Amino acid sequence: MAKRGKKYRQAAEQIDHQRLYAPEEALELVKKISFEQFDATVDVHIRLGIDARHSDQQVRGTVQLPEGLGKTVRVLVFATGDAAKVAEQAGADFVLSDDESIKKVEDGWTDFDVAIAVPEMMGKVGKLGRVLGPRGLMPNPKTDTVVGEDHLPRVINAAKAGRIEFRADKTGNVHVPIGKAGFSAKQLLDNLTALVEAISKAKPPATKGSFIRKITVTSCMGPGVKVDPLQAESLEASF
Repeated sequence: MAKRGKKYRQAAEQIDHQRLYAPEEALELVKKISFEQFDATVDVHIRLGIDARHSDQQVRGTVQLPEGLGKTVRVLVFATGDAAKVAEQAGADFVLSDDESIKKVEDGWTDFDVAIAVPEMMGKVGKLGRVLGPRGLMPNPKTDTVVGEDHLPRVINAAKAGRIEFRADKTGNVHVPIGKAGFSAKQLLDNLTALVEAISKAKPPATKGSFIRKITVTSCMGPGVKVDPLQAESLEASF
């Protein structure tokens, strides 16, 4: 294993690794020990009590973070005709309508954060699964990213305001950002609360026993701080 840098080790020394911290205390600590020379992203890693090998134990959904992500979200929309005009007027950063522009994505271009499509375009967008799927960018009705023309402004605005998608990986873990180290602990707590609530509601009926088993928060390059999952689940939204 590669040796950790001096700043990382100094940050890790400030954490009691045997302790489960209260959510707000954990977030305050992450802010305190963040050593990056930029406004680092704060990430949450959640271990779920699921067997992701089974189709009836998949966990996937979206959540609107009340405090946003602290970053400019680049939205791409696959649409033609009037729908393309609606997307442009609603603030989409990129609107792809023809085969030539779509081929750019097929060739590997993914310089955007969210992809949305109207149903009429899914025949062409479906062929991009090899590129978009592994990056979590594939439009899907279940995540409200395949919508009709009338809903494009709502979905585009929500994406830019901090709506994120979460999905359990094959090991049963969820990894998502909840803001920046420059946020206040209260802002990060509001976002964490919204995320935990959304994941709790997405619990598959087939899941038995404890659902949210472990929660760790960290800055993008820093050491993890363990959060008491029971305290996190008992939080009530204040927004």
